[in-house]
Amino acid sequence: MEYVILVDENDNKIWTMEKLEAHQRWLLHRCFSLFVFNDKWELLLQQRDSGKYHCWGLWSNTVCSHQRDWENTVKAAERRVIEEMWFTCKNPKIVHEMIYRAEFDNGLIEHEYDYVLIWKYNWEDIKPNSEEVMDYKWIDLKDLKKDIEKNPEIYTPWIKIIIRKDIF
Repeated sequence: MEYVILVDENDNKIWTMEKLEAHQRWLLHRCFSLFVFNDKWELLLQQRDSGKYHCWGLWSNTVCSHQRDWENTVKAAERRVIEEMWFTCKNPKIVHEMIYRAEFDNGLIEHEYDYVLIWKYNWEDIKPNSEEVMDYKWIDLKDLKKDIEKNPEIYTPWIKIIIRKDIF
């Protein structure tokens, strides 16, 4: 069973709760969104696997997940990129923090205090975990912004919010 860290609007820890329950009860909890870029400033996107309990099949940033109670955000991102994309990420940089809320057709709500991180990676040989990721691709940020405007329904809510904030 996975747990998330419930927080207030200043990211002060309140408690921990089982992840699905927190999404069912719409409670604010800590998460992170890792954006991995190559030297051409292309972003590595992943298409979420059909086994995810929301946003399955949608395109999203390289890795997004939740910190464990004993982890800081950087260590959580380093752990999760190995679990999802099967490559090593060392010391990603936190570039932004935000709170967002997104409702889904299945009754779940993401209400998250999100740490946005970036990191550089230039290897082409990526073998994502097939239990987490259906597909992946590199995309130029300008092309991504255009495609989000043209096809918003194929992207996760949080990547649309982050890309529109123009923080990169």
